[in-house]
Amino acid sequence: MKIQFAATCLFGLEKLLGEEIDALGLRRLETIDGRVLFEGEEADIPRANIALRCAERVFILMGRFPASTFDALYEGTRALAWEEWIGKNDAFPISGHSIKSALTSIPACQKIVNKALADRLGEKYGLRWLPQNSGVTYSVEFFLLKDEAMLLIDTSGAALHKRGYRPHGNAAPLRETLAAAIALTARPREDVLIWDPFCGSGTIAIEAAMILTGRAPGLNRSFAGEQFARLPAALWQEARETARAGIRQGAACEVWASDIDDEALDLTYENALRAGVEEYLNIFNADARTIQKPDRRGTVICNPPYGERLMSVEEVEALYRAMGKTLAAFEPWQIYVLTSSEKFEGLYGRRADKIRKLYNGMIPCYLYQFFRPAQARQAPGRGFEANKAYQNKKGFDRHGKNEKK
Repeated sequence: MKIQFAATCLFGLEKLLGEEIDALGLRRLETIDGRVLFEGEEADIPRANIALRCAERVFILMGRFPASTFDALYEGTRALAWEEWIGKNDAFPISGHSIKSALTSIPACQKIVNKALADRLGEKYGLRWLPQNSGVTYSVEFFLLKDEAMLLIDTSGAALHKRGYRPHGNAAPLRETLAAAIALTARPREDVLIWDPFCGSGTIAIEAAMILTGRAPGLNRSFAGEQFARLPAALWQEARETARAGIRQGAACEVWASDIDDEALDLTYENALRAGVEEYLNIFNADARTIQKPDRRGTVICNPPYGERLMSVEEVEALYRAMGKTLAAFEPWQIYVLTSSEKFEGLYGRRADKIRKLYNGMIPCYLYQFFRPAQARQAPGRGFEANKAYQNKKGFDRHGKNEKK
């Protein structure tokens, strides 16, 4: 029997997450800001949790319905077949969100959903009250968007960016799912060196190595769905065995991770060891302002300081200027820089070929992408002014969005 799912993600990662779902052979149904809906079977619950690099959680979508009033929320929730998953002794804590909807009180919605769910299960199991103390915990979430409710069951447990290889981060850790998304955007290949000159705790380098070696991000952790009575342990075992079989042992790839902080480098090695990719990382001390281009093909992917935690704004601006001068000598390497600075291009001294808005936690960021060689950028009719004129004519802004709709 087909089951509908919702995979959530950080804003801006929906396209990459959808491509991952496609790669698993699953059918996408709809994309909403921060989530992708798709269809599959019970066996796809462990597959998706173990394999998806950009997802934060994988939910069972129990149903969706109009809910502009509490009565509608109650009746719609009660009409869903919760007994297909939740047993008479199981707990079902409720959480949720409301966006652009008439029902704005989250506590009130929680009470309504809890009552509707308890009434449905009590009726099905012939109980006046549910003990909720000796079974499995099923975390239920409601999501209200423009007066439509989605009711979901979380199969992941801890958020999927918690891979298990990074028990402790540095002072400004980058979420693993975002690091994976940046690496995927750079299209890593075995014959192209990946270098992160601001490696911190090594998240970008580790995620890039995991992609290059085909190592599934969820192999070293557990999931809430492993306790679900409807999902046999054999499904999870088979999904893990399939994921392990997909690892490319001895892959011909190399990732460099450098930083000026020796403690950060030690942390990078420990994290890479836990992730199982330490043999593919070259970890060393280097100042990103003075590094030199190796005589080989490569890509720089980095998340330099923003001036919010580690350095002052003035220090960060000086750093970005120095980066521009240093990395100009790395032509024709591709450069990918994630920062919250909207002035980065002016400080760096070069127009980005593409910019993607992303979020590092709650911090709005921009992924500045430099992938066209200098000769192509300066060719007649291909310069910034010509490109700007074309975008104005077609109605595109610099982020590739068509505003003339």
